[in-house]
Amino acid sequence: MAEKTLGVALVSTEIVPFSKVGGLADVVGALPDELEKLGCEMTIFTPLYSEIDREKFKIRPESKIGTLDAEVDGKIHKFNLQSCLKPGTGIKVYFIDNDHFYGRAGIYTVPETGDAYEDEDERIIFFNRAVMESIKALGLKPDVIHCNDFHAGLIPVYLSIEESGNPDLREAGTVFSVHNLAYQGIFEPDFLEKAGLDPELFQPMSPFEFWGRVNLMKMALMFSGVINTVSRTYAEEISMSEEFGCGLEGVLTYRKDDLVGILNGIDPDAWDPEKDELISHNFTASDLSGKKKNKDQLLKDFGLPAGDEPVLGIVSRLVDQKGFDILSEALDELMDLDLKFVILGTGQKKYHDLYTELRKKYPEKMGVKLVFNNATAHLVEAGSDFFLMPSRYEPCGLNQMYSLRYGTIPVVRATGGLKDTVFELTSGGGKGNGFTFEDYTPEALTDTIKRALKFYNNSKAVEKARIRMMKEDHSWGNSASEYIKMYESARGRIGMRLTTR
Repeated sequence: MAEKTLGVALVSTEIVPFSKVGGLADVVGALPDELEKLGCEMTIFTPLYSEIDREKFKIRPESKIGTLDAEVDGKIHKFNLQSCLKPGTGIKVYFIDNDHFYGRAGIYTVPETGDAYEDEDERIIFFNRAVMESIKALGLKPDVIHCNDFHAGLIPVYLSIEESGNPDLREAGTVFSVHNLAYQGIFEPDFLEKAGLDPELFQPMSPFEFWGRVNLMKMALMFSGVINTVSRTYAEEISMSEEFGCGLEGVLTYRKDDLVGILNGIDPDAWDPEKDELISHNFTASDLSGKKKNKDQLLKDFGLPAGDEPVLGIVSRLVDQKGFDILSEALDELMDLDLKFVILGTGQKKYHDLYTELRKKYPEKMGVKLVFNNATAHLVEAGSDFFLMPSRYEPCGLNQMYSLRYGTIPVVRATGGLKDTVFELTSGGGKGNGFTFEDYTPEALTDTIKRALKFYNNSKAVEKARIRMMKEDHSWGNSASEYIKMYESARGRIGMRLTTR
């Protein structure tokens, strides 16, 4: 293992294997392991949700640290620090333990599903305050504090405004990672006072004002030393167009010299068809026979009749962003083609209702499970012939990389990380690794699926493509090296510097 030369405190409201809402948890669950191998001294801070299994992970109170205080809206909230080693690593994970904010079901507000907490603003303020107090109580002197998404967006602000005179933190650089710009953390103006910030900072066109409200994402973008997002193309998209900038394209254009796009990686141990214990039959690039057996099992599990027709798999949140609007418009035409669909996921009620009805309408062709199940997700990747991701936008995407690992050909819209990882297959399967389309329309999606089905009729080309794509390396190795370079550039850097009144 490399000598430790760089201290990084990573802050996230979700992290595999402890908690998960979406892809953020997968990223911050895998990245620190690779960074540790490259010489980073990693420390992680995350909430101790009630659903986290304390015994399974051997989470114990941090005995050297007593009860700590975090102020929210003028009230002092007591909390304790608990900790464990991240499984399989030497990385210390610190958990913020507070029953008032975390002793409840769920993790945080998910707008598409309607799951919401009325005190989400206070929960966010508390977490950011608690992390800052924990770093100080532990005597940490990180070179970089890496904050992920708007839930950790106050930390760069606190560092800039309140900690400029703290010798332990004055030189700490900040990196803020945008995993999905559409989720920004927008609250009423009284958020600032609740967060212990001067309400007079709420001025038009300032970092603290966004169309009459407070936008945590905007604040983090302005106060962080380096801004990071999860693919090169997405970094370009969000800083160059209104379509992808979500109202913050001006801020991102202003900070473009400090914006770094680094493609996410996948965990090659968790997603390995040769060793995957969650699928019914293992297989390799040199022996693909198990893939057909997984296809048979997949059809059975989804209540579809056995057959050789190509199977298009989807594992996704069922929301507009993921392309379910254009897919829904195209489905009646697609159902006339020689194919089958399997869909796994949860999301907006309108799609739950729609796909429940489509399952009844096309019982021989449409398999739907409106849940999320990790083992089933692995089986969909292993047993499908194609994996569909028609996203309106996709900051990075991981499933297309999982698919390549399992010889499942991606069919994607060329946006964000999908554009950076999926390239058009030639007719003989000698080049490329999937099928792509540019226009966000049902017609473009349908034409691309038809092109994929035509390719499927050439079994030799399909096998050739599968063998080649399964050997591609989409692990965290290369990306982790880029993170090291970014961290080094972030040492001592913050965005804006303000002092308290």
